[in-house]
Amino acid sequence: MAKLSAFADEVTDGFLAQVEYLAKERVGYIEPRFVDGKNLMDLSKGELDEVKKMIQDHGLKVSAIGSPIGKVKLDEPFEPHLDKFKHAIDLAILLETPFIRMFSYYAPEGKNIDDYRDQVMDRMAAKADLLTDVDVTMVHENEANIYGHTAENCVEMVEAVNSPKLRLVYDPANFVWGEKMTNNVELCFPVMKPYIVHIHIKDWKLGATDVGSIPGEGDGQIKEMLAELAAMNYDGCMTMEPHLQQGGQFGGSTGSELFSKAIAAVRELSAEVGLQCD
Repeated sequence: MAKLSAFADEVTDGFLAQVEYLAKERVGYIEPRFVDGKNLMDLSKGELDEVKKMIQDHGLKVSAIGSPIGKVKLDEPFEPHLDKFKHAIDLAILLETPFIRMFSYYAPEGKNIDDYRDQVMDRMAAKADLLTDVDVTMVHENEANIYGHTAENCVEMVEAVNSPKLRLVYDPANFVWGEKMTNNVELCFPVMKPYIVHIHIKDWKLGATDVGSIPGEGDGQIKEMLAELAAMNYDGCMTMEPHLQQGGQFGGSTGSELFSKAIAAVRELSAEVGLQCD
């Protein structure tokens, strides 16, 4: 059975209100990213303990650490960024989640990211090595302008690093927005399928700039993706990230009313294709 999760900072800034909202909507997981306006990675130990308590008090679990790891340019120093990844590992252990969501870097200003394959692979391998003896996996999200902007590059990364500690997040809307595709599930999903362990759900209309669509109403082939998940008996999390009021490089907003409509749409589409969704 697939499990619903959410970037609930799209609903509201306040973390208590985020978990209250998800409990009310019967969404059993949260993907923490921003807490009271601060990135999860920047919280103090005391603040993190409060976050964990609020999650547990509302009967929720954490689908992944919604980290910004890998959203830096390759000409920035690697060691400080690697230290941030070590902190993300600590957060995953603290919040009892198996996954850290992450990315595959931007090229230096004015350069083409596809020309930096070796540097990307080296950085990914270094992070995978840190996970060798930890029950945590880093999951890479396809996104515009990073090395993993195409399905082929995502798979190449996983196969080159050759570690069970690197797997993939599938985000259909990012293929629409970044690669200008209206057939991502036909072309990208089969390529990435062997390594997909996590799903982000947002939909997008081709040509839209910073606002997403209710799932199923854009060009992201959400219903087709859900059908693929049903066929493979997917039992992981599907994290809602609809961006229905605004979307951007590091987050977005949707508001409670539209977020509830997005959740309802995903549940309805899942039922139509035979995907059991909790």
